[in-house]
Amino acid sequence: MSSAARKFPVLDWTVLVPVAAIIALAFSWGRDLPGVAVVLVALCLAGAVLAAVHHAEVVAHRVGEPFGSLVLAVAVTVIEVALVVTLMADGGEKSASLARDTVFAAVMITCNGIVGLSLLVGALRNRVAVFNAEGSGAALATVATLATLSLVLPTFTTSKPGPEFSAAQLTFAAVASLALYGLFIAVQTVRHRDYFLPVTAEHDGGGTGGDGGHAAPPTAPAALFSLALLVVALVAVVGDAKAVSPAIEAGVAKAGMPQAVVGVVIALLVLLPETLAAVRAARRDRVQTSLNLAYGSALASIGLTIPAIALASLWLSGPLLLGLGAVHMVLLALTVVVGALTIVPGRATLLQGGVHLVLLAAYLFLAVSP
Repeated sequence: MSSAARKFPVLDWTVLVPVAAIIALAFSWGRDLPGVAVVLVALCLAGAVLAAVHHAEVVAHRVGEPFGSLVLAVAVTVIEVALVVTLMADGGEKSASLARDTVFAAVMITCNGIVGLSLLVGALRNRVAVFNAEGSGAALATVATLATLSLVLPTFTTSKPGPEFSAAQLTFAAVASLALYGLFIAVQTVRHRDYFLPVTAEHDGGGTGGDGGHAAPPTAPAALFSLALLVVALVAVVGDAKAVSPAIEAGVAKAGMPQAVVGVVIALLVLLPETLAAVRAARRDRVQTSLNLAYGSALASIGLTIPAIALASLWLSGPLLLGLGAVHMVLLALTVVVGALTIVPGRATLLQGGVHLVLLAAYLFLAVSP
């Protein structure tokens, strides 16, 4: 990490860009934006994503793994949940499936897109990407369980017609999601923290920061400053994404694509910080950090979104569709099976990265052309 980052200069781009993105959010919130304004807000969103990645790495360098990836995953997901609930409250019945579409998109993007890119970059660097099978396998098993309980079972339950949970079933799913997510965090950060550390940590000092762990960690004030700017940047990312969402919805409708594509685009936007951070970690031969980000984001997306939606359903009108269709269930099952075969050896080549990316491409193509 550079000395400029440790001194957190006020005129640095990593400070100015999040502030500019928040100002853009304030001026665009609740307004119908013309084309030029949409482009400006989108540029601010992109800059806020880059700033969020920078500040997440500063915080990660200070607190170490796996806490660094946990901070970014939880921060993004909390704000993502707020975005989904807000869009559902504003959208009426047409947003009945928005939570399902966004959560499933997040699972597919993280478990195939981020994992695939990370393995590809790691294998290109060292021929074989190496990681801890114990920690990554536990994370994948938890993702598979939460996804099945929350997104598959509603298709088959009979208490209510359609792919919906009854009130009691939704409560159970929410409690189970929170319990499993809390248990995973306890295992990841306390009881078996070593399962989630990069395999090369003993060779590079165990850091997770900007210079591959060799630079001295930032001071506590610098890390707190970056943490505050991380939150600001993430609020700007999700808020600006909401500001441009009417343009996204109009473009999707004009192109004749399914409404579910809106959830896919939202998930792609809000997961950009994790994606960039994971790829940068893989380039530094820290593939385990990348997998922590990928599976941690998937877990947070389900484990926090489902309870929040369950609470929001008390005042949201209209149905809450959570159950996946047959095509998406097949893709989820294939993702879990391929993910397990990738994780078990603790080593992966270009082939495994390519397989995961093809699965993501299949999901995106079938979302546009079901």
